[in-house]
Amino acid sequence: MLKQDDMQVSPDQPIYSEAPLQLLLFVDGRPKSRQQVQRIRAYLRDLEAEYSFELQIIDVGQQPYLAEHFKLVATPALVKIHPEPQQTLAGSNIIAQLKNWWPRWQTAVDALLKLQEDLQDRQNENGRVTATSTIHSVAVSAELIKLSDEIFNLKQEKEKLQEQLKFKDRVMSMLAHDLRNPLTAAAIAIETLQTNYNPEKGEFQRLKPAITEHLLKQARSQTRIIDRMIADLLQVGRGNDTEFPIIPQKLELAKISLDVLEELRDRCIAKSQKIETDIPNDLPSVYADPERIRQVLVNLLDNAIKYTPAGGIISLAGLHRTTQKVQFSIGDNGPGIPPENRDRIFENHFRLQRDQGTDGYGIGLALCQRIILAHYGQIWVDSTPQGGAWFHFTLPVYPF
Repeated sequence: MLKQDDMQVSPDQPIYSEAPLQLLLFVDGRPKSRQQVQRIRAYLRDLEAEYSFELQIIDVGQQPYLAEHFKLVATPALVKIHPEPQQTLAGSNIIAQLKNWWPRWQTAVDALLKLQEDLQDRQNENGRVTATSTIHSVAVSAELIKLSDEIFNLKQEKEKLQEQLKFKDRVMSMLAHDLRNPLTAAAIAIETLQTNYNPEKGEFQRLKPAITEHLLKQARSQTRIIDRMIADLLQVGRGNDTEFPIIPQKLELAKISLDVLEELRDRCIAKSQKIETDIPNDLPSVYADPERIRQVLVNLLDNAIKYTPAGGIISLAGLHRTTQKVQFSIGDNGPGIPPENRDRIFENHFRLQRDQGTDGYGIGLALCQRIILAHYGQIWVDSTPQGGAWFHFTLPVYPF
């Protein structure tokens, strides 16, 4: 009895059978293999007239675990699973192989049936059941393989979640530590202004205008730092979402970069760092989200200040790279980025070994990359002649 069209094996259907000769035909959805499969099935239909057997069709796309169970390396493939030993015919000449093996399979089946008849006779004579060989359940073996893969995937997910929890704990600890400095600075500036303000006269007492202006700027810059730290963490917390909302508009890169520099100037002065700029006056405007690009500039300049030694040099440069792209670069003469880490440096949570003891979350450059990619730009890093790092990114030119 040949069963083909009505024996498509579903992923949940166990392969149990008592037929003396059992065959599995593994197929796939490739157009190139369809004709070969049709020829094999037609040939098997012709054989049905001579011999009874059972054929089950298995789509490897639906049941890859069965293909793994039988260690198949190519399809179509015809597998004899009973009587044992198991045998696989594969390749472009399956029909030729089948012609060679078919008489041997018939002989093996006849021998098996004769053995079963003898055992049955003995059972009847002795009045007890005699153990006979049973057909192994292919589906059970395949299910075990499937469960093994699922357990492996669950272990990987568990390790990933544990790593994320550790990262969050580390971030919360660092955030609590890092927020102290800007909070303290902003609080001192505001309290100083408050204690010296006379509401009746509407003026600050005992404070010169220059000091008042400095305190106001200090409070504003420190609150911006706090806001940036929280915004970066919230943005990164969204993971690898493909959607990264931006609101592009006409933007002057030179102006916004100098504004960010002004916010960070006190840190540069504290380390006696020198700022060098090479931004052409005719650098075209770009089409970008001002707040997002400000985040990129703050992150890159913050890193440059952090890693540039006292008395070092930080460089800013703009370049009208093509008619459609503007390149902006920020360089320093710090320790630089090792060549083997220049691609990984933009991965989320990645930090160089030397930076494990320094402030930071390992999210700044990953965030920068996401922002630039959202603008259809590129960001990369290379070395400077002074041995530091040059971070470059491109943005589209604003259409006139």
